Amino acid sequence: MIRVQHRRVACAALVLLAAVASAAERPNVLFIVGDDMGYADVGFQGCRDIPTPHLDALAARSVRCTNGYVSGPYCSPTRAGLLTGRYQTRFGHEFNPGQEGLPLSQATLADRLHAAGYATGLVGKWHLGMRPDQRPLRRGFDEFFGFLGGGHDYFDAQGILRGDAPAGRIDYATDAFGREAAAFIGRQAAGDRPWFLLLAFNAVHTPLQADRDRLAKFAHIADRERRTYAAMMSAMDDAVGVVLGKLGDVGVERNTLVFFCSDNGGPTMSGTTVNGARNAPLRGSKRTTLEGGVRVPFLISWPGRLEPGVYDKPVIQLDAAATALAAAGVAAAGLDGVDLVPHISGAKAGVPHEALYWRFGRQMAIRKGDLKLVRYDRTADVEGGVPADPVTPARLYDLSRDIGESRDLAADMPDIVRDLEAAWAAWDTANVAPLWGGDHFASSRDPSGTRRRRVGR
Repeated sequence: MIRVQHRRVACAALVLLAAVASAAERPNVLFIVGDDMGYADVGFQGCRDIPTPHLDALAARSVRCTNGYVSGPYCSPTRAGLLTGRYQTRFGHEFNPGQEGLPLSQATLADRLHAAGYATGLVGKWHLGMRPDQRPLRRGFDEFFGFLGGGHDYFDAQGILRGDAPAGRIDYATDAFGREAAAFIGRQAAGDRPWFLLLAFNAVHTPLQADRDRLAKFAHIADRERRTYAAMMSAMDDAVGVVLGKLGDVGVERNTLVFFCSDNGGPTMSGTTVNGARNAPLRGSKRTTLEGGVRVPFLISWPGRLEPGVYDKPVIQLDAAATALAAAGVAAAGLDGVDLVPHISGAKAGVPHEALYWRFGRQMAIRKGDLKLVRYDRTADVEGGVPADPVTPARLYDLSRDIGESRDLAADMPDIVRDLEAAWAAWDTANVAPLWGGDHFASSRDPSGTRRRRVGR
């Protein structure tokens, strides 16, 4: 009897040691999200007038997903998708909210990882609810430094919180967010738990505000709007450099899974709160289902597991949650995202998604292979005034030959149009009515932020 007990103790100890080893091998997870970035406004996408050396260095050690998407053309809905791994239209988070936010019925990635033993932190923009029960510390995050709404003054500390309390003075929000993210990583180095950090910049969302030193760096750019935007992008790149540097300093770079993307395309459409972004060679803008609204710079880095390179199959930000959970060994059912590691590494044949889908009011899109069927905001095509019906009929594009969506093939391929419409309609049956808002396709005001534009300080 005593021997059996000893064996049981020994077996239990081995199980415990195995669990500890397994926990030690689980990767840290870092999501870095830009806000309203132009598709063409980082060096690794070919930008010439805004140096982004730190993001370019990240890209060099990443898998660069050249067909990377987000699940909507607006700030809050895509963040809801990012943190749940589900199309936000599944649970009514179709538009930007006011005081409301991510429904409490939805588990976040932070909820799931926290329950699995991860330390969790959020730095920057939340935009998923302002009610006490919807704030970050009640949605799975141990730590929060940032603001709750959709836009914020870059120099004003009012509304910047540490946890639920005012954070006090800040210098420039982008710099402060970089320092806070690096500090979080540094604190975790002394512990024995893996961690998840969401670093959600409000750069380069309006208001257009930059510090004088960075504005001076871009004095050669004649257009004032573009000059300020460039200074703001440079600040974000500097902050990313601080955070990536900290990963190296504490020795966790090889075991940290890093995702980088923008929350939607750059707001380039006339009549919106434009910020100087450029989406070339894409057509369209934030708040449209054209490529310029939903196709974004998209990087995945995991030096211990993934070889750097280019992956050209369509992926979506919903995959980030699924990939992180799989890497952490956390089972989760009902996700629309998929684990990308087997696809990128070649361990799994085929494409991650048979099709990708979008619904934004009366706007819609489906991409299947290289073909994309889309109904989009017609004001993307006109300057001044809104047409009587702001949404186009369904148009069909072959993105392999026409990334700028300039040649409509719908009349030439009616059978394909019908098939894609039917596939989209079948997908839409699992969606629900929006919990708030309405068709924002004709709105000239971006409800996610302010129209103020104070430049420099």
